Amino acid sequence: MIPRISPWLCHNLPQTSELCLRPAFRPFSSTSSTLAGAKGHTSKKQRPRYRDPYANKHAEARRAANIARQIVLRKERAAALGDPIRGISTPFLESFDTALPLPAKASAADLDLSPESAADRNTISSASDSEVSTSPESKSNTLSRPDPEPPLLNHFLTPSELSAALSTSHALTRPLASFVSDPSLLSRAKSAHTAAHTNASEALSRILSLSNASSRARTQVNTQRCIETFGRHATDTFLRPRPLTSYELNPDVFTDKKTPRAGKDTGSSEVQIAILTAKIRILADRWEGAEKNDKVNKRNLRLLLHRRQKLLKYMERKERGGERWRHLVGMLGLTEATWKGQIAVEDGERAGGGVVRV
Repeated sequence: MIPRISPWLCHNLPQTSELCLRPAFRPFSSTSSTLAGAKGHTSKKQRPRYRDPYANKHAEARRAANIARQIVLRKERAAALGDPIRGISTPFLESFDTALPLPAKASAADLDLSPESAADRNTISSASDSEVSTSPESKSNTLSRPDPEPPLLNHFLTPSELSAALSTSHALTRPLASFVSDPSLLSRAKSAHTAAHTNASEALSRILSLSNASSRARTQVNTQRCIETFGRHATDTFLRPRPLTSYELNPDVFTDKKTPRAGKDTGSSEVQIAILTAKIRILADRWEGAEKNDKVNKRNLRLLLHRRQKLLKYMERKERGGERWRHLVGMLGLTEATWKGQIAVEDGERAGGGVVRV
């Protein structure tokens, strides 16, 4: 409502003055006056800018070529990184399926060790054979070749234990001549005993064979093989440790002393990585086979892959390309995809394993 003004105020105002009844400030508006005034008008649609059809075709061709090149580069990068689940097939990795030891120990080239380091080890071993020294430095430099893997049977038995048990049972069950007076009966009893012992030996060999063992039993044997192959109680005899840092070489600053190992090495990074690789191989076979819709199996596979990736990153940072690192990567066939980038397990990539996003 317009405010009322008293007549005496209007009578006393000068004739030239004008009374402004508008507010002192303009209220805020998100639209400008020009746009608000133009809303009621309809503007003509602008015509598209003319472009040469020949130039348009060239631009589309360049865009298609760039996209095709990106796809090729992405595939080449993924092939260079390798398979994040299985890696490269090696004899030791394939032996996880049967849990049987390798027929012969791999050489320095099979272990992915440089020829320079192999030559140095041969030089050191020959020098140690010619010159026997009792100093701790010479003892640390004396490196010997690893022993072949001991054959294992089911239920953690060894062939020597089986042969000893069979010989004992053969001696305890043989017929005694003092209880049989007839020589013909004694010979027939001995032949029957020999045949029964042969059948029992064949039955025990089949029962204790790893080819007839369960998946859980083979996993236990593979775990024991990983401890014997990659444990530092065994690798310290033929692999040099990583070089010490300047901090560790300073006795005044570095005063930490490691606790001596009691028993076999079961907790080092390389042992845990090897055990995880054996378990990953089993889960990958199930995921790519009949259990392709098992979501729990897929989740467990992803967890093991990421756990192995963390251990590999830690060992790569600590070992700095040492012989332990090259021995582990060469024996297990691990590629850069197993510890670099982001590992994703996707259903569309079952034939090739996993996907690495860098």
